[in-house]
Amino acid sequence: MAGVIMGSGTEAGATSPSTPSSSWSRGGRPGVLFGGLAAVVSVVAIGRAWAACDVGGGGNGITLLLLTPVIWVAAAVPWLVLHGTLGRRHRGATPVVGLVFTVWFTWFLVTWLGIPDSYPAPLCPGNVPPWWPSFLPT
Repeated sequence: MAGVIMGSGTEAGATSPSTPSSSWSRGGRPGVLFGGLAAVVSVVAIGRAWAACDVGGGGNGITLLLLTPVIWVAAAVPWLVLHGTLGRRHRGATPVVGLVFTVWFTWFLVTWLGIPDSYPAPLCPGNVPPWWPSFLPT
């Protein structure tokens, strides 16, 4: 019988659950989910900050539209890396570290891209939108 390894009962080329590639692929679903969520939250918050502080002009929507898939991928890839490295030994810590990273990454993007410190904005004192929570640093 071609394609069957004698004695084990598995087909040639099939991966067992303990192979290293399976631990890497486990991060795909949460990466896509939380990466997409981070992208949407980041783009909406950046758009609101730009609108409140009157940053840019009519091209803001297109800029944000083009940024969305880049942010999505940039937020999803760390989940794959976490599941491939940390997930091998500490499966319970992987989602916690992934969520902490995703929240930090979202905050970083909003404060870096959404609140430009070099843009003179008379509508936003200190270039911080009025709706920005005071307990979050910019």
